[in-house]
Amino acid sequence: MSKSVYPMLGELNPLSFLQAFIVQSIKVAGQFGCSQEHDRVRYIERMGLAAASCLETAARAERSLPQDMPLNQEQYASLIVDIKNQIGGEFSSTSSGAHCVRVINHRCPFGEAVREAPELCRMTSSVFGAIAARSFGYAKVELRKRIAANDGVCEVLVYTDPAVAREQSGDEYQIKNGQVYSSLASTDDQIQQALVSTWCTNNLSNRASQKSARARIIAQSTAMRAAFRTVEIVAPTTASAVISGETGTGKEIIARAIHALSDRSEKPFITINCGAIPESLIETELFGHERGAFTNAYQVRHGFFERANGGTLFLDEINSLPIAAQVKLLRVVQEGEFERVGGEQPLKVDVRIIAATNENLDFLVRNGKFRRDLYYRLNVVHIHLPPLRMRPDDMSALVDHILRRLSEKHHHPIRILSSRAWKQIFAYDWPGNVREMENLLERAFLLNTGEIIDTVIEQDAPQTMSDCCSLRELRRQKGDIAESQLLHESLRRYNGRVSDVALEFRVTPRAIYQKVKLLGINLQEYRLDDSRETLT
Repeated sequence: MSKSVYPMLGELNPLSFLQAFIVQSIKVAGQFGCSQEHDRVRYIERMGLAAASCLETAARAERSLPQDMPLNQEQYASLIVDIKNQIGGEFSSTSSGAHCVRVINHRCPFGEAVREAPELCRMTSSVFGAIAARSFGYAKVELRKRIAANDGVCEVLVYTDPAVAREQSGDEYQIKNGQVYSSLASTDDQIQQALVSTWCTNNLSNRASQKSARARIIAQSTAMRAAFRTVEIVAPTTASAVISGETGTGKEIIARAIHALSDRSEKPFITINCGAIPESLIETELFGHERGAFTNAYQVRHGFFERANGGTLFLDEINSLPIAAQVKLLRVVQEGEFERVGGEQPLKVDVRIIAATNENLDFLVRNGKFRRDLYYRLNVVHIHLPPLRMRPDDMSALVDHILRRLSEKHHHPIRILSSRAWKQIFAYDWPGNVREMENLLERAFLLNTGEIIDTVIEQDAPQTMSDCCSLRELRRQKGDIAESQLLHESLRRYNGRVSDVALEFRVTPRAIYQKVKLLGINLQEYRLDDSRETLT
């Protein structure tokens, strides 16, 4: 998320923060078409969940309430009323029963805009629900009456006991591992919430938190949702992980998500591009050096491992690491200690390592280009990110997000794509993945003179894929192709082992066998030829 959406509480007073948040919410709601109502609701819900902790922190500070002490029902009712009234509402709490808070409102903070975008009420629900869940462990929010629905008044009931709420309608909110989960939010929403929460609570104390919070996670496709489910499972552990995928698929975002959801989230997140460091400097960069270790070594230098102590070290393009450096890296991974260049005293370090590769490490191991023992040490958990061409379900959300971000960056009203441009998006293979999509969309955004972008790819896609069929049919074709390619890639990766492929796709082996039969795939080819590379 950009800084303008979630400003730090230390930079703006709470009232300015809330006003900016409301303005952004209205802006965002208007940017979705009517056919995307579900996405619009989910986006507003996501914003409310992410901001709730910041709003609560400010409100508690104003009232001199301890930040870590649960609120009682009376304090909670007073606090949420104050939050809403600071931005122009006329909220008040009425007599509430046990485990239920009733709030009414006669003037919506969104003004008349709420009648055009009634889904904005979702933010009230998520803010109220998230704050209640943190104090009571559970909340169900029922929007019984709404000005947006022409009821003339808003009536909101917040139930804080599951037994009392059982027979009531509404959205549920619960606490899990210190994070608020809603009945609407999916796995990628929960990760996004954790990233933003990291930014809000750490006051931008380090570059890692800032980047983590700004990272936008798009995951509509089955493959990416599976990747994020793995992230959610592995993040709270101390296990090392290897993230594989083509350049530009978002490997660093996944690494930052793992860090943000871990117990190390308040510690450093250090990134190293192994392919960008000259071989002669790798050891010094990783482990540092002592004063006088070599010519011009006038003082002690702390390497990446020391700087990442207690946190996470992200080794990007680890496939580029020379064999000699791999030997020294293995010692740190195994023993948790190293020596600076020119030093004699072993130094202990507690670092979680996440590695990324755009090549098949298993293939490199078999060809003697990567140490087998280091590979097994790092590859405790493997997360594979498919290329964008295999993620047609993510393309619409990615394009929408990039266009909104470009609108903010260049201070220009939002621009949309024509039907022709959308066909180009789905027909193109995107060899540069998300990075290429960002660059091409920015170029089209800047060069376009109207509000509708008609051309994204200068060279039109083949006639058979763009002009002969509808956008819906094109998306279906692209989805079928992507599904087939993903299955082929997975079979190559696991040398035709159906049980492993089924585990990756989270389906039964029987389902994989059925799909293999439907596509006419010969499993024996993958079992015999295990020397193919998985990634391009």
